[in-house]
Amino acid sequence: MRKTISPSFWQDRKVFLTGHTGFKGAWLSTWLHRLGANITGYALAPATQPNLFNLAQLDQVMRSVIGDIRDPAHLLDTMQAAQPEIVIHMAAQPLVRYSYLNPVETYSTNVMGLVNIFETIRQTPSVKAVVNVTSDKCYENREWDWGYCENEAMGGYDPYSSSKGCAELITSAYRRSFFNPQTYDQHGVSLASARAGNVIGGGDWSDDRLIPDIIRAFSAGQHVTIRNPHAIRPWQHVLEPLHGYLMLAERLMIDGIPFAEGWNFGSNPVDAQPVSWIIARMKDKWGAEANYTIDPNTATVHEAGLLTLDSSKANKHLSWQPHWSLEHTLDMICAWHQAHINGQNMRDMTLSQIATYEL
Repeated sequence: MRKTISPSFWQDRKVFLTGHTGFKGAWLSTWLHRLGANITGYALAPATQPNLFNLAQLDQVMRSVIGDIRDPAHLLDTMQAAQPEIVIHMAAQPLVRYSYLNPVETYSTNVMGLVNIFETIRQTPSVKAVVNVTSDKCYENREWDWGYCENEAMGGYDPYSSSKGCAELITSAYRRSFFNPQTYDQHGVSLASARAGNVIGGGDWSDDRLIPDIIRAFSAGQHVTIRNPHAIRPWQHVLEPLHGYLMLAERLMIDGIPFAEGWNFGSNPVDAQPVSWIIARMKDKWGAEANYTIDPNTATVHEAGLLTLDSSKANKHLSWQPHWSLEHTLDMICAWHQAHINGQNMRDMTLSQIATYEL
């Protein structure tokens, strides 16, 4: 086990995790179970078939509640029944292009859903530490060549990015209004937000995401259809930010207020690569003959060309830093999906990759 996570801390720790049926949520649920946590998950049913939640058989190792964070009564009943000490909120509408087609759903989930989470926490005295997961896209993106720091302005061009900027403002407002560090002795809650980059890994079958699109195309011997081969993204394996969330939750429980702030958990700067670079490497690693074609019907939809994070704060105060190179990350993704194609036990495969990351 890497020194930065304490297994003894997590043993039997009651954790309430929203979004546990999603890609990131399923990886985090698997890791929390490995650490011995007592997990209650709250989320919509898995959005894809197949999905990691079912492949990892997570319903057998945690309490899984299918629910909508836009349903405050059900959310409150579920959290109060669980009586968690730690809440990690990851449930969201996570896609930029989907947000153009469904802006009301995006805002109602990512903004009012978050308000419901905070109101539920206010009514659940067992909660002591809260990690609200937002996105690197919460920042007002000016296409800078350097990474954004935690004190940069919030913003967002598209509904998704804007909703994440709103989520950060809501987090700040609730921290100052209801979970204020100066009145910690009264409320006892440490609230932080966490921002990560373009998270990739095995077990993601989401629509309109590069790695799942590549896997689907290569598995079928087809070309990948992409929108912008020159767009640069801060790629990182899913375990990198999850590691940061776990470290942050520990510090919030143990040390409280000094860590109740916003935190970046971004990729290594050298791993900010264009889409075309990812496809070329995946083609070589997969052994595919496929290449890519550009979708001509997406030119009118704005998407950021460059956005990276400065994670020096997490490095200095949490001793967190990226662990896997992008090349190794792509190796792990190919290994995971080829194991799935070959009919292997994907719960064991997922646990094996987590164990490798912990070394």
